[in-house]
Amino acid sequence: MRIGVITFPGTLDDVDAVRAVRLAGADPVALWHADRDLRGVDAVVVPGGFSYGDYLRAGAIAARAPIMDEVTAAADRGMPVLGICNGFQILCEAGLLPGALTRNSGLHFVCRDVVLRVESAGTAWTADFAAGQEIVVPLKSGEGRYVADAATLASLQDEGRIVFRYAAAAPNGAMHGIAGVASANGRVVGLMPHPEHAIDPLTGPSADGLGLFTSVLAAVVSR
Repeated sequence: MRIGVITFPGTLDDVDAVRAVRLAGADPVALWHADRDLRGVDAVVVPGGFSYGDYLRAGAIAARAPIMDEVTAAADRGMPVLGICNGFQILCEAGLLPGALTRNSGLHFVCRDVVLRVESAGTAWTADFAAGQEIVVPLKSGEGRYVADAATLASLQDEGRIVFRYAAAAPNGAMHGIAGVASANGRVVGLMPHPEHAIDPLTGPSADGLGLFTSVLAAVVSR
């Protein structure tokens, strides 16, 4: 199985995402922001960092890169897509996920390990978890506060599309404690914390994040 990992100018965590993909048992494929070819991948990871220096809004410029036209078309066909941190921001800016990520409450950059509660195990990226399971992964962002209008929040709740919540009070002030959401078909997931930094206890706070990358393998096979 081949999983693409996109690099934009300013991406920081693509190498970590590649390592996670490889450790999960898939073949990582490097994709460049200016490409118009997904090179036959089965899924895509949009990793974290500061694409284009977070100018305008975090993720706003990257969402209009040529590669994102291909990602959007592939997602419409059911390809699994994961956005992490800046990748989550990009997916929201591209219209693949609802809501937006804004400046943290208190306007402070937050960098700490957080406990997430898995709210939905029914997505392409969370099938290896159980609903209600708690995992420990790092969070590092200055614009990680998830916001949406009341109708969107109600729809996400009613449709089971809130994928992760902060188990304690959201350190960034995210509405309803939301750390990650999914598309209507559960194939596109975005989350603010970094599972790719929690794939090995030697280098992270846990190996809990690896479950997102192993989950998608089964999702692709069963498609």
